Amino acid sequence: KLGLLKMDFLGLRTLTVIHNALRLIKQSQGKNLDISMVPLNDAVTFKLLCDARTLGVFQLESSGMRDLLKKLKPDCFEDIIALLAMYRPGPLESGMVDDYVKRKHGTMELKFDLPQLQDILKETQGVILYQEQVMKIASVLAGFSLGDADLLRRAMGKKKPEEMAAQREKFMAGSEVNQIDLKKAEKIFNLMEKFAGYGFNKSHSAAYAQVSYQTAYLKAHYPLEFFGALITSDMDNTDKVLRYIHDCREMKITVQPPDVNLSDRDFSVSNNKLIFGLGAIKNV
Repeated sequence: KLGLLKMDFLGLRTLTVIHNALRLIKQSQGKNLDISMVPLNDAVTFKLLCDARTLGVFQLESSGMRDLLKKLKPDCFEDIIALLAMYRPGPLESGMVDDYVKRKHGTMELKFDLPQLQDILKETQGVILYQEQVMKIASVLAGFSLGDADLLRRAMGKKKPEEMAAQREKFMAGSEVNQIDLKKAEKIFNLMEKFAGYGFNKSHSAAYAQVSYQTAYLKAHYPLEFFGALITSDMDNTDKVLRYIHDCREMKITVQPPDVNLSDRDFSVSNNKLIFGLGAIKNV
C-alpha cells in the first residue's frame, strides 16, 4: 500500500555445491568448466535421469520423484521443467500426470479441441500445466491483452465466484468475436478453470529445472568432484553423509577413509579417489 517494492530472495545451498564442484574439477583435472554452457541435450545426463540415479540431484532425489522419473523417462529439457511443475499433490491426484506420461509414450492419443491450442499445449502433451499457458489461451482464443490474461490467471487462482462469472462472460464474448465455436470455447474455459488451481509458474519451474539439470550433468560426468562438493555441504548430517557415501560405492567410486596425511577439512579428490574430509568426523 505504501508503494514499496518487496523482493523475495531464495537462498539455495545447491548453488554452493555446483560452485564447489567446479572448483574441485579445476583442482583435480585442470579444467575450467562453465556450467552455464553445458549442452542441454546430453545423452549421458538423460540416461542418469531415466535410470533415476538422482540421489543428490536438486529437486529429484525423493523416492516419489525417482518413481516418476522411471515412468516418464525424460529425454529433453522441457520434460524436466514439466516434471518439477507436475510433482505436486494437485496434479498427481487429478490424473494429469498419468495423461502426460501416457501421451508422451504414445499409449494415449494426443488430440486438441481446437487447432489454435496445438502450439500452446503440445510441449505439455495437451495438458494445461503452466499459468503462462492459461494466459496464452485467453490471449489467442478470446483476444485478451496479456495484462487482462494475468488478471484472469489471478482470478482463477483465487476462485471468487463473482469475479469468475465476469471473466467467463468476457472470455465467451472475445471468443465469439474471434469466431471460435462457443461450445468448445466454454469447454476450454471450464478446463482452464479446473487446471488453474494446479497451474504452476513456468518461469519458476524452468529456473529450477536448470539447476536440476546442472547437478545431474555434474553427477553424470564428474561424479568424484560432484560427491566431494555435495557431501561437504552436508557434513554435519551424519545420515546424509552415509547415504551419499553408499551411493558413491554403488557408482564404483573409491572412498578413501580419513587419513591425516591426505585428508583436507572438506571432502576432496586425489588419484581418482574421494578423500574423506576430517570435518565430517564428529568432534573434530
